Amino acid sequence: MFLNNLQLTNFRNYRDCSIDFDSIKTLVVGENAQGKTNILEAVYYLSHNDSYRIQKDSELILWGESFCKIKGDITKYEMDLSLEVIINPPSKKILKVNDIKKTKSSDFLGNIVSVNFCVDDLLLIRGVPQDRRKWIDSSISSIYPAYKDRLDKYNKIRNHRNNILKDNKANSNSSLIKTLDAFDEQLIITGSNIIYLRLKYLKEIDSIAKEKHKIIAESENLSMVYQSSVFEDIDISDDKNFSIEEISKRFEEKLSERKQEELIRAQTLVGPHRDDLKFFINGFDALSFASQGQQRTIVLSLKLSELDIIKEKIDEKPVLLLDDVLAELDKTRQNFLLKSIGSDIQTIITSVDILSFEKEFLKDVKIYKVKDGKIDG
Repeated sequence: MFLNNLQLTNFRNYRDCSIDFDSIKTLVVGENAQGKTNILEAVYYLSHNDSYRIQKDSELILWGESFCKIKGDITKYEMDLSLEVIINPPSKKILKVNDIKKTKSSDFLGNIVSVNFCVDDLLLIRGVPQDRRKWIDSSISSIYPAYKDRLDKYNKIRNHRNNILKDNKANSNSSLIKTLDAFDEQLIITGSNIIYLRLKYLKEIDSIAKEKHKIIAESENLSMVYQSSVFEDIDISDDKNFSIEEISKRFEEKLSERKQEELIRAQTLVGPHRDDLKFFINGFDALSFASQGQQRTIVLSLKLSELDIIKEKIDEKPVLLLDDVLAELDKTRQNFLLKSIGSDIQTIITSVDILSFEKEFLKDVKIYKVKDGKIDG
């Protein structure tokens, strides 16, 4: 998998931009707020049909313009593909593969896969539960494109259910209960699938991350606990594997238990949208007891594990996006990251300068300079 060219029209601060990626490693250099991260965000959007930096797609459009376009030419399995996204609110965005429109996100996703590692990711452990859920979900979508469709379906069902609860707050007549029961069934089916795939993915990443973490911190053992509103705490390294049937049964029981509370609070209180992930070092909560360096080692181990899992699952190497992250790592972690990437993974890196990179690493790197939304190669 290789991104050959990226074209941007009215995207962020780029009115018209074309970048060729003719080297396995590309370094985009420039001062802050010049547009470095926007390049990585565009690549990320092509691979995830979403951005990790925005709430609404309209935020991606250059000020004063009505639309934006992201286009990428890639090579996958020795075949050339063209991917295109056109965002033109209030119309629905247009997704194209080789100039053919795709109506389902899953038909667009998977053509290019990327792993993004940015400064914000270093705050993954200290961030809010939504940050960790988003990381898990975007990682799974890279391997199973249909997962995003399931997630979208679940959120639509949940939003409808919440609207019913809000419209009938403190009113628990039989008609309302029947309506909720119909939505409960759909919520359980979609939600159980999401929980099942999350647990499956986390078990796979857990064993790899433990090994990578050990390389940097020999005396430390990394472990993860999935905090579920359906099952409560689940130790990821436990041998227990929950079937979809078991999850569905427990989901239904938990919804029944909290029905009255939901009616009073007018919101859905059970489901994967309420779940979280906790990390532990030698049995101690990393959020409360781990140093900043230890927390960064955990995130670094997770990101490198993502790369390995994607390579194994899709038999292709993803594009690695590193956004100013080296400046936030000490020399030990910098070296571990750069040496772990390997010479066969396309990597696009942003940095304010080239001082963090050894001469040996820079030998085969294509360097672009960015200023005021313009690229100079």
